[in-house]
Amino acid sequence: MNQTIIGTGVALITPFKQNGSVDHTALEALLDHVTEGGVDFLVAMGTTAESATLDDEERREVLQTIQEKNQKKLPLVIGVGGNNTRAVVGQLERLDIADYDAVLSVAPYYNKPTQSGLQAHFNSVIEASPLPVILYNVPGRTSSNISAETCLNLARSSEKVIAVKEASGDLQQVMEILKEAPEHFSLLSGDDNLTYPMLALGAKGVISVSGQLVPKLFSKMMRLALSGQMEEARSIHYKLFTLTDLLFQEGNPAGVKAGLSALGICEKAVRLPLVSATPELQSRIQKELLQL
Repeated sequence: MNQTIIGTGVALITPFKQNGSVDHTALEALLDHVTEGGVDFLVAMGTTAESATLDDEERREVLQTIQEKNQKKLPLVIGVGGNNTRAVVGQLERLDIADYDAVLSVAPYYNKPTQSGLQAHFNSVIEASPLPVILYNVPGRTSSNISAETCLNLARSSEKVIAVKEASGDLQQVMEILKEAPEHFSLLSGDDNLTYPMLALGAKGVISVSGQLVPKLFSKMMRLALSGQMEEARSIHYKLFTLTDLLFQEGNPAGVKAGLSALGICEKAVRLPLVSATPELQSRIQKELLQL
């Protein structure tokens, strides 16, 4: 099992100013917040980063800010994925790996490939990647589910495939993967409110959205669960349950940005086609934060 990418990972947002430009000062404040909060690793340029709305120069500058602020204090995962296999392979071949520990690669979206297509796509990703690969299964966004069989085939094909971020919401599929997973391969939760049950089944970590809002509490739950203190971890899980549910009511990352705005870390601004959380939701998130 890979011992670097386990525990609490956070899928970093990209803070924006009210004029729509990237707020690098807020990004540095966020990195301080999560690092001091005790998270175990960082994920840059995932879906939560609104990476689809960033141009190439903005992506480069965001990554530079993260790298310079992090200074290799925490393991750093970079998102490299898409629905054009040749383009993804090209990105991986050009990747400067100096500051990264792994690649998170999402299943191709919109194309709706078969399992054979998913297998062939990820075989190309694995071959091209200069770093260990974390598969990312999120059928609610991609419209294609990486089946347990395909996931396991990929894990067995290469020790470079170290994990899957599993966000199907299907605990049956989670168990099928965990039951047959090779020793070097781990399962990471991609659903915050399903993280506790996944840990009980054998998951070794999470790539979390809400973990960057309340890193101390979320990381404590993870440490307790991973050390077998499940009753104590369950108590924190239920403390966080309502807040986590609120964060996703109007889409991600509108909710978590509303929460981070309430903490004074960044503006609530998102880029179209997303819109900011409604005042009602912002108020409910703020109230829940105060209770926590």
